[in-house]
Amino acid sequence: MTTRTFDFPGAGGYVLSGRLELPDPPVRGWALIAHCFTCGKDGLAAARIARALARGGIGVLRFDFAGLGTSGGSFADATFGADVRDLVAAAEAMSAAGMPPSLLIGHSLGGAAALAAAGDIDGIAAVVTIAAPFDVTQVLGQFSPGSLERIAADGEAEVLLADRPFVVRQTFVDDLAKHDLGVRIAALRRPLLILHAPLDATVDIDNATRIFVAAKHPKSFVSLDDADHLLTRRNDVDFAAKVITAWSSRYLPAVPETREAGQEGDVVAEETRAGKYQVAIRAGGIRFLADEPASVGGLGSGPTPYDLVAAGLAACTTMTLRMYAEHKGLPVERIRTAVGHQKQKDQPTPDLFTRTIAVDGDLDAAQRARLVDIANRCPVHRTLEGGARVETSLGEPPAAAEPVEMHARRMGEAVEEE
Repeated sequence: MTTRTFDFPGAGGYVLSGRLELPDPPVRGWALIAHCFTCGKDGLAAARIARALARGGIGVLRFDFAGLGTSGGSFADATFGADVRDLVAAAEAMSAAGMPPSLLIGHSLGGAAALAAAGDIDGIAAVVTIAAPFDVTQVLGQFSPGSLERIAADGEAEVLLADRPFVVRQTFVDDLAKHDLGVRIAALRRPLLILHAPLDATVDIDNATRIFVAAKHPKSFVSLDDADHLLTRRNDVDFAAKVITAWSSRYLPAVPETREAGQEGDVVAEETRAGKYQVAIRAGGIRFLADEPASVGGLGSGPTPYDLVAAGLAACTTMTLRMYAEHKGLPVERIRTAVGHQKQKDQPTPDLFTRTIAVDGDLDAAQRARLVDIANRCPVHRTLEGGARVETSLGEPPAAAEPVEMHARRMGEAVEEE
């Protein structure tokens, strides 16, 4: 999973600054995120949701609306309608680059923009809103006291939004009144997921109810419990990201995670930042987590590195014995291999892997003894006993691993040694 810059022309002629979260293959689809009012593409919610989706095989574009972050344009000239048009422009830029979005996600006022824009974007298969208002004029409630009066009197005024000063013009206020989201939602006719916290003090829960009632089925509502409006707590945004990833999978093409569909290169471990030690593993087109136990500071969310080494030996042993049984026509019904690891510091070779093999089948003592001999020849066993060299360098993984068929060849060589 990598991140790269993706700048594109906005509807108003200025350049908008975007960031692409590129998933590892196989790619299931592409998503577009609209951030909350004045937040920016690098806000906690937008960034973590994008990364979570990318880990699930969904590429994501998040970008700064005009006048925010590193995008061009002026916030003083911004309107809700302009944001909607910029969302459409973002989708067109993605499509032109070969990444047509099928999932549209919006947070707060960005959620309202997503609802308004979805019907104008070809290929959108599903829409997600997070803490979105049903009536976009509610955003005016965030303005500092007296701001609307000063804007009406002078045509513009400096407004404090989240303790930051912004110049807002009367054109912004007037434009909000032009948008009837109820009509847009009723005509959406796309699967809709509504995420909202019942205690949201900025956009109350009644907004989620009105969006849900206006929408046609299929539609879903998931409570964000006691989360705040901006999802400032990491566990809240992580929960939202997991829900979106799981829900959207129903509306995106299914891509089987197999060696043929995935990368053929090195195994890659990348920090998830969800815990002190948790890493996402990509191996043979499959993704899973590795971690340390909670007792040593991990989350206990996956096997430890030594578990994975032991798993390699257990898997190789079982596969090699199956190959041998098929080769010899032995009546083996099922093979199960258990491998443990321990350190014996007083021994010349401190690392000890204990292996116990259970073989179901009508075999005599000589055949079972032969299976033990074959187990001791499995490729991973030989690697562990013979030792290995490790060459380390900094930079992107070279994807220089052996061909996927090599392990099977080595199992075959072990079986053929008579």
